Amino acid sequence: MSDPDENTVRDAGFDDWLDAAEDGEAYYLECPEGHTSLPPRRLCPECGSTDLTEQPLPDTGEIATFTVTHVPTPAFEDDAPYATAIVDFGPIRVTGQVVDHDPDEVETGQTVALEISRSETTDERVIGFTSV
Repeated sequence: MSDPDENTVRDAGFDDWLDAAEDGEAYYLECPEGHTSLPPRRLCPECGSTDLTEQPLPDTGEIATFTVTHVPTPAFEDDAPYATAIVDFGPIRVTGQVVDHDPDEVETGQTVALEISRSETTDERVIGFTSV
């Protein structure tokens, strides 16, 4: 697991998930009804069940849709232009930035893998995807 800097404020649940993903152990949560979500969650957003189990996130997914941002918010001004994609990993979809491609070359259907990367603007960790 990553060692947080003592002055860094952690987002409980989400930062733990980012740590796991960086260590190659990304997961999603699943309730007994088969509904899925990403942490942090204490209950299923679909049915309200509190019985959530961690399931391993598949190694690769497929870009279901994406958009290219040319004029970002100040929090991502040095990252632009960039592509934000929704990637279908089978049981769950994950949103993040496509980090290893020119945004104009990103395509729906492209196979990608999860990679935790850093924002060029803030140096904070972001969910990223790389081509496989």
